[in-house]
Amino acid sequence: MPLLLIPLALLALALLWALLIPIGLIQRYRYGKARRRALGWAVSLGATLSLLSLLLFFAGAWVSGHWIADAPLYAGAGLLAGLALGAFGLGLTRFEDEAKGLYYTPNRWIALGLTALIAARLCYGLWQGLHAWGADAPDSWLPRQGGLFAVGGLLLGYYLIYTLGVRRRLRRHHRLRERAPLTGDMR
Repeated sequence: MPLLLIPLALLALALLWALLIPIGLIQRYRYGKARRRALGWAVSLGATLSLLSLLLFFAGAWVSGHWIADAPLYAGAGLLAGLALGAFGLGLTRFEDEAKGLYYTPNRWIALGLTALIAARLCYGLWQGLHAWGADAPDSWLPRQGGLFAVGGLLLGYYLIYTLGVRRRLRRHHRLRERAPLTGDMR
C-alpha cells in the first residue's frame, strides 16, 4: 500500500514545484531591483563564488559538448553578452555614498529583463520536454539545448561583472572615507 503513494507524492511535488516557480520569479525580480547596502565581505564572497561558478559552468559546458553540439561556443557567446550587459547595468546603477556605507539600486528594467529571460527559458524547456516526451527517440531534444548554455553564460557573465563593479566602487568608497577625516582636519 505505501508503494502506491510514491507516484502520488511525486505528482504532488511536481505540482508544488510548478506553483512555486511564479512566486520565485516574482521574488527574484523584487530583490533584483531593491536598494541594498554593499557589504565588503558579501561583495567579495559573491565575486569569488561567481568566478568559481563560471569555472564549473565552463567545465560542464566542455563535458556536455560531447552530447550537445557547440555547447562551449554557446556558453562563451552567452558569457560575452553577459559581460557587456553587466557593464551596461553597472552604468545604470544608482550608487549612494552615505555615512553608514555605500548603497546601490540596480536598474529595474535590467532586473525585469533577466527575470523574463529566466521565465522564458523555463517555459521553453518545459515545452521542449513535453514535445520530446512524445518523440520517437528519447534523446532527440539533447542537440537543441545550446540555448540553455547561452542563457547560463549570460547570467553568470552579468553577475560576475556586476559584482566586481560593485566591489570596485565599494573599495573606492572606503578609500574616500579614510581620506575624509584628514581633509577635514586641514581646514
